[in-house]
Amino acid sequence: MADPIHQFEIQKIVDFQVGSMDLSYTNSALWMTIAVVVSTVFLTMAMGRKSLVPGRAQVLAEMLYEFIAGMIRENIGADGRKYFPFIFTIFMVVLMGNLLGLIPYSFTYTSHIVVTFALAALVFFAVVIFGLINHGMHFFSLFLPPGLPKWLWPMIIPIEFISFLIRPVTLSVRLFANMMAGHLMLKVFAGFSVAMVSAGALGMLASTMPMVFNTILIGFEFLIALIHAYVFAVLSCIYLKDTVELAH
Repeated sequence: MADPIHQFEIQKIVDFQVGSMDLSYTNSALWMTIAVVVSTVFLTMAMGRKSLVPGRAQVLAEMLYEFIAGMIRENIGADGRKYFPFIFTIFMVVLMGNLLGLIPYSFTYTSHIVVTFALAALVFFAVVIFGLINHGMHFFSLFLPPGLPKWLWPMIIPIEFISFLIRPVTLSVRLFANMMAGHLMLKVFAGFSVAMVSAGALGMLASTMPMVFNTILIGFEFLIALIHAYVFAVLSCIYLKDTVELAH
C-alpha cells in the first residue's frame, strides 16, 4: 500500500538558496500559484462581459460576491464593507487550496499547519492593527467584559487575554487538521482497493466496498472543503468585528 503521508511531503521543483536561507520553489508554492491564476482568470473572465442575462460563470462569480458581502453584513455590520477585499481574498485562498487538493496528484497546501497558521496570523495582526487604529488604547477594553465587578478583574483579564492570543492557533489547527484527516482517509481506502484487486478474483469483488466508500468520502471532502472555507472566513469576520465596535 502506498504511504498515505507521502501526499503531504514538500518537494523542491526549483532549488534556490540565498546563503543559509532556502527559498526553493516547491510543489506547495506551485499549487498556490495555480490557485491564484485559476481564481484570477475565472473572476476576470466571468465579470469581463457583464450581461443582463448572465451566463453560468457570471452567476457563480456574482454568487461568491453576494455570499461574502452578506457574510460581512451579518457578522460585522455595514461598517465592515471596507474589509470585503481582505475577507474575499482569504476565502478564495482557502477555498482554492481545499478544492484543488481534491484533484489526483495535486497538493493540498491547506493541509500544512505553516500555511494555515500564516493565514490565521494575518487575520490576528489585522485585528490588532485595525483595532488600535480605530479605537486607540481603548481597544484593550476587549479583555474586560462590560459590567464585570472589579474584584474579578485580576482573574478574568488574563483569561480573556489568553483566549485572544489563542485565536490564530484554533483557527489554523481546525482547517489543517480537517484537510489532513480527510486526505489521509481517502488515501487509505484507495490503498485498500488497490491491495484487494491484486489479491485475485475474490479480492477484486471485495475491493468494490472500499471503492464505494471512497467515492462517498470524496463527496464529503468536497462538502468539507466548502464548509471550512466558510468557517475560516466567518470566524475572520467575527474577529474583525472587534475593530469596528467594542462591547463598551
